[in-house]
Amino acid sequence: MKLASLKSGRDGKLVVVNNTLTKMVSATDIAPTMQAALDDWDNVEPKLNALYADLESGDVVGEIFDQTNCESPLPRAYQWADGSAYVNHVELVRKARNAEMPATFWTDPLMYQGGSDSFLAPRSPIVMPQTDGFGVDFEAEVAVITGDVPMGVSADDAVNYIRLIMIVNDVSLRGLIPNELGKGFGFFQSKPSSAFSPVCATPKQLGDVWQDGKLSLPLLSILNDDMFGKPEAGVDMTFNFGQLIAHAAKTRPLCAGTVIGSGTVSNKLDGGAGKPVKDGGVGYSCIAEIRMIETIEHGKPTTPFMQFGDKIQIEMFDKQGQSLFGQINQTLQQQ
Repeated sequence: MKLASLKSGRDGKLVVVNNTLTKMVSATDIAPTMQAALDDWDNVEPKLNALYADLESGDVVGEIFDQTNCESPLPRAYQWADGSAYVNHVELVRKARNAEMPATFWTDPLMYQGGSDSFLAPRSPIVMPQTDGFGVDFEAEVAVITGDVPMGVSADDAVNYIRLIMIVNDVSLRGLIPNELGKGFGFFQSKPSSAFSPVCATPKQLGDVWQDGKLSLPLLSILNDDMFGKPEAGVDMTFNFGQLIAHAAKTRPLCAGTVIGSGTVSNKLDGGAGKPVKDGGVGYSCIAEIRMIETIEHGKPTTPFMQFGDKIQIEMFDKQGQSLFGQINQTLQQQ
């Protein structure tokens, strides 16, 4: 089953979307919003699944589905916690800040609590007052939405609380991060609003590419119409989503509608840093990684961070070439 939130009010209007993302049908008579569906998931899911089956079979004709009319699946959420499951990425960006990486990062997930009150629509611009000194960067990630998760849940049990899966652009301001983290109190200004894919899908919908709390498909990032990255999301993922959820729920329960991010998808190459796509590698899911590798190889970075007018597209396709979640397509604009 695939779901989306059309633009309507502050929390969107719930629709069921077919597998090819061409048709939709309103689900508001079952649950008015995505959050309402998550709050009553055990009762609502069978009805939504039945509607999805009718849409797929043609028993329900549906309407044309237009991704530009979508909000993020949850236009705002009770909680957004982003992990760093791909420790290769953490290692590289910390090197860029001349920050040593503790050995515990390989055994205990890193996670921050982001702002969840104003997610961007997947086709909305990234609006910033300036680029100088900000270091505007995209971060292509996988994310899950949970049901109600009990405190102290085990990593094995935690995957059973995953209701929906999607992708995300976790916008980062690299120029603001070092000073902010230097205060010892975490991200705030350096992590503006994120944008999620137009569509989210149930784990069952994804079939065998969803195994052991990992989504095993390439995640594509296209910067200004050039392929920037296509790393495999199921490879080099040190912590799966069960481990990330268990980490978040260690000392608190998580309410239905909690969004957990994977962190930037990042692959190693022959045990070391990756290569750009043009050089035969799988590239990168953010600009910071290639800048770090350029610094290692040439003494300084040459790839600039995003400038006004730059466009980033993030998308994932199944093995048959069908877009799974639709496309995040954003342009950086000046406020």
